[in-house]
Amino acid sequence: MRATGFISCAVISALSLPAVAQENLLNLYSSRHYQTDEALYANFTKTTGIKLNRIEAGEDPLIERLKNEGAPSPADVLVTVDAGRLWRAEQMGLFQSVDSKVLASRLPDHMRTPNNQWFGFSARARVIVYNKAAIKVADVQNYEDLADPKLKGKVCTRSGSHVYNLSLMSALIEHWGEAKAEQWAKGVVANFARAPKGGDTDQILAVAAGECGVAISNSYYYVRLLASDKPEDRKAIANIGLIWPNQKNFGTHMNVSGAGVVKYAKNREAAVKYLEYLASDQAQGYFAEGNNEWPVVKGAPLNNKALASLGSFKMDTLNVSALGKNQPLAQKIFDRVGYK
Repeated sequence: MRATGFISCAVISALSLPAVAQENLLNLYSSRHYQTDEALYANFTKTTGIKLNRIEAGEDPLIERLKNEGAPSPADVLVTVDAGRLWRAEQMGLFQSVDSKVLASRLPDHMRTPNNQWFGFSARARVIVYNKAAIKVADVQNYEDLADPKLKGKVCTRSGSHVYNLSLMSALIEHWGEAKAEQWAKGVVANFARAPKGGDTDQILAVAAGECGVAISNSYYYVRLLASDKPEDRKAIANIGLIWPNQKNFGTHMNVSGAGVVKYAKNREAAVKYLEYLASDQAQGYFAEGNNEWPVVKGAPLNNKALASLGSFKMDTLNVSALGKNQPLAQKIFDRVGYK
């Protein structure tokens, strides 16, 4: 998700007035900016009769805005990406618990925090991509392999301070413990082909060009290239392969787009209805189409052909709250080993 300036949508005046409960109204703060989300919003209003006003901005600015606004905030729901950011918002006291039979029955246990303050509604995998001509697929079956000396000078990633890598490291800390996770991070740094830079798409293209042998990326960046009609993208994707790491143990690390009801929501009933709507089959389909992410509701239709073409794999079912809880330690470890 890229950070953007604040964009006021729908009835701006309603969000600038003192925050009071209004019948059939929902004020949404969202960092999602996909065209297909317009259909998501329109269908919610059509289905429930609840009017939706929204403020869009980058993930971190939205959380900071909520914190600064405090009790007078007009926000009813916060939607953002990365479990670490959602956990941080929870630690700031920005959410309230939601006891919903719909969410409890529709969402898997690991997509609901223990106190039901926020929920994961779509999932993205942290995968390994490799250059078919330079790397043997048997050499990169697990995250552990990225630290193996046989990949020295062949690994590319984005910054260690980016939340996607921090969430992955948080999961590895939970599975392995601090000492093994730090040893792994040290090995990955020793195998860098270059200093971390750019986004995930940059890593994939560097692998395709032969600058790196392997890279870590969120799955939807790979799917975007896979579904692209651009000749340069088709050429790049032909040179690389995708690996689902750790299929013989805990599974491939998953992160989320998620949401929660804001602590001082003035339209709480509408806010809960919105979260329940996000767990519907129709809304789950919009998430998949909008950003090539997997629905989290079992049995929800997957109409995204490029995403479906990747096939099934074993997903890590670590509770999303752990991905945030361990992020401060993940950053300390990355700092200690020089993963900049």
